[in-house]
Amino acid sequence: MHIVMIAAENGALAGGKVGGIGDVIRDVPLALAAQGQTVSVVTPGYQALSVQNPATSLGSVTVRFCGQPETLELYRVEPRVSTSSPSKSPTAKKKKVSGVTHYVLEHPLFAACGPGAIYCNDHFGPFATDAHKFALFSAAVCELLCDGRLVDVDVLHLHDWHAAMIAVLRRHAVSYRALRDIPVVYSIHNLSLQGIRPLSGDGSSLHSWFPELVPDLSSIQDPRHWDCINLMRAGITLSDRVHAVSPSYAREILVPTDLAHGFIGGESLERDLLKLQDKGQLIGILNGCDYDYPATPHRSRAQLLDLIESCLLSWVGDKQYVPAAHFYAQRTVAQWRRRRKPVTTTLTSVGRITAQKSRLLREPVSDGKGGVTSALERMLQELGDGVFIMVGSGDEDYEHFFASVMSRCENFLFLRGFSETLADALYSAGDLFMMPSSYEPCGISQMLAMRAGTPCVVHHVGGLRDTVQHGVNGFAFTGNTPGEQAEHMLDVTRLACSTVTRPAQWQSIRRAAQASRFSWDVSVRRYIEELYSH
Repeated sequence: MHIVMIAAENGALAGGKVGGIGDVIRDVPLALAAQGQTVSVVTPGYQALSVQNPATSLGSVTVRFCGQPETLELYRVEPRVSTSSPSKSPTAKKKKVSGVTHYVLEHPLFAACGPGAIYCNDHFGPFATDAHKFALFSAAVCELLCDGRLVDVDVLHLHDWHAAMIAVLRRHAVSYRALRDIPVVYSIHNLSLQGIRPLSGDGSSLHSWFPELVPDLSSIQDPRHWDCINLMRAGITLSDRVHAVSPSYAREILVPTDLAHGFIGGESLERDLLKLQDKGQLIGILNGCDYDYPATPHRSRAQLLDLIESCLLSWVGDKQYVPAAHFYAQRTVAQWRRRRKPVTTTLTSVGRITAQKSRLLREPVSDGKGGVTSALERMLQELGDGVFIMVGSGDEDYEHFFASVMSRCENFLFLRGFSETLADALYSAGDLFMMPSSYEPCGISQMLAMRAGTPCVVHHVGGLRDTVQHGVNGFAFTGNTPGEQAEHMLDVTRLACSTVTRPAQWQSIRRAAQASRFSWDVSVRRYIEELYSH
């Protein structure tokens, strides 16, 4: 079977990953190939991936976009980074599996926010620049499929809204009618990001991209804004099978979102998803984790601080000014170097800084003295001689909040940036890994922490529910409102920290975390049987 995967990210390529989609596109093709399948992966190159990875030019492809011809360059690329581990360590083992081919399409528009920038935070409206470039990318992929560059294709597998325009063009564009014979699978990685753009009247709109297209709007309109296309909805309604990245998330998205009660569900698409569920076309399959990887070397406290300082220096090396977060982080590291008291408990966190991941830490709670503080500051107060190390970047508002807390609390270190080497070190350096997401389609960080033998404190939702068992291989909390969830998060963190002081119980939980297995081999067998073989 020849499966063509189309996505915005590809973690198999240097510079090709931002988040969880990149991990999936790195690992799933290898697991499928190991089971005898042939996989082609196509992503935009962002004017960088064909430079940062060994690449062979395969010529060009021309499509009509915004009423004029646009020419894109096609490259076959070879992975430069390890595909068997998130680590970039020179000792990381590389896997060579026949049956996987990586392609990138290059066009100046794909670098609209600078070479190598996969996503844009622009000022032209939500998703404006990203939707524009992914619409061009989708048209080029359709052209490649129709002109025979990718042959004998059995399944098209589209990942998230970035690739959903392919489903629209396949269904409604006369020139791509041949694609209707190829089954389409659509994976939902994050239902809350839907790629909503105007149908017309804007440079980044469906009519501007493809003025000749006359689609059936009933399956692609946004349920809340009749004059907009919802690309997430289009992928859901126009595909033959829809895949959610964990069984629990597949159930949660059938229920309407209820923000007052802190529940993120169907995000106005639950009716479409319920129809698919009734027809047996919505399938929840847990993402996996690679367990064939080199062990991360243990670092002493001093070595970890050296690594942190090295990362901080690299992050500010090309900047004209030092962001406040880096200034306070450097100050905190210096204070920790002079510290003489032993650290009782170390909490760690690795991930994108977004409302999804961080809201509960900012939720107001009682400070225990008749006042109000954030849940994070209350947690740090109760940690006493413990410390909390967080690494990540993203939403500026949340970055500012974490930097502000760091300026006041000596036992909190916020590292605004990302380094794979530092992330690997933190998965194994702590006693507890914190992942209090408001919602979590699947999550990979908790799997990587557990793989390293670090139990996690998680909100029992989505993929976190499917991987962490409270009191067995980690700690989990729930709650019926955001405030209640924050209070329960503090209660469970308190319980987890007390368990660290009871060696027998603690070692049992650590061993169970490290022994937990969420294998890609198991997951891709379900891909083949339930997504591809119909």
